[in-house]
Amino acid sequence: MKGPLFYSKILLFGEYGIIKDSKGLSIPYNFYNGALKVDEDPSEAAQKSNRSLKRFADYLENLQKEKPELVQFDLEDLKADIEKGMYFDSSIPQGYGVGSSGALVAAIYDEYAIDKITVLENLTREKLLKLKKIFGEMESFFHGKSSGLDPLNSYLSIPILINSQDNIEPAGIPSQTQNGKGAVFLLDSGSVGETAPMVNIFMENMKQEPFRKMLKDQFVKHTDACVDDFLKGDVKSLFGNIKKLSHVVLDNFKPMIPAQFHKLWKNGIETNDYYLKLCGSGGGGYILGFTEDIEKARKALKDYRLEVVYNF
Repeated sequence: MKGPLFYSKILLFGEYGIIKDSKGLSIPYNFYNGALKVDEDPSEAAQKSNRSLKRFADYLENLQKEKPELVQFDLEDLKADIEKGMYFDSSIPQGYGVGSSGALVAAIYDEYAIDKITVLENLTREKLLKLKKIFGEMESFFHGKSSGLDPLNSYLSIPILINSQDNIEPAGIPSQTQNGKGAVFLLDSGSVGETAPMVNIFMENMKQEPFRKMLKDQFVKHTDACVDDFLKGDVKSLFGNIKKLSHVVLDNFKPMIPAQFHKLWKNGIETNDYYLKLCGSGGGGYILGFTEDIEKARKALKDYRLEVVYNF
């Protein structure tokens, strides 16, 4: 058995801000994917994934008891498949901010949810919000608190625009320019980031009035401007706003940026060769980069591995 593929995602804009109603823009990233699978001779990793699925199934059983109106699963089938050794076969790196648990949640919902909302039907705002709510509850098993956005992106495999927490819609993003000099890229920090501790730091900071004010007056403002610019294809304005956003993150989100990248981050802002921002919750994993000239960025970041995800 092998189920359909579910892809990784990149939240281009909106990390942390969407908790506080900033805009956000999330795009599927087809370079990584995962699928449910059963093997005759499972590897060590497959057995580990299988044990994790066992715990997840117990969690889902509990979830549908507590919120029967939200979602129901064919638990008998799910548990039988787990007994057969089913696991999530995934190339998506964990703790890298590209949605490894999101793809797993999407795969389980797709295979075992009863009366599921499918990609083929007319996706009204109500349906999108219901899916997001279901996925948020499901993914909380992995993160403690989830917006449900990663699984939604993975499940639908389309760009999603978040206008606010209860207003989301599929987004048309400008098509890529082949051979464009400008690019969005991923920079490998070489270490894994844990989501829950980072979100906890953020929530603690939110108790302080100056931090809340900075978030509203600067972080959310620049994030919203970046989303609007990106969707309009206004590259000149976009880079001006990304520079401001990169600065705000460096000044106020230091714990989320791995220490060895503080200097590199500052260097990008000073030279304008590239601008860095968080990819997901930070703390490790990937860092997201934007540049108007990918060759310049490659030179400046020659000691690191870059993966281009979008060309301007």
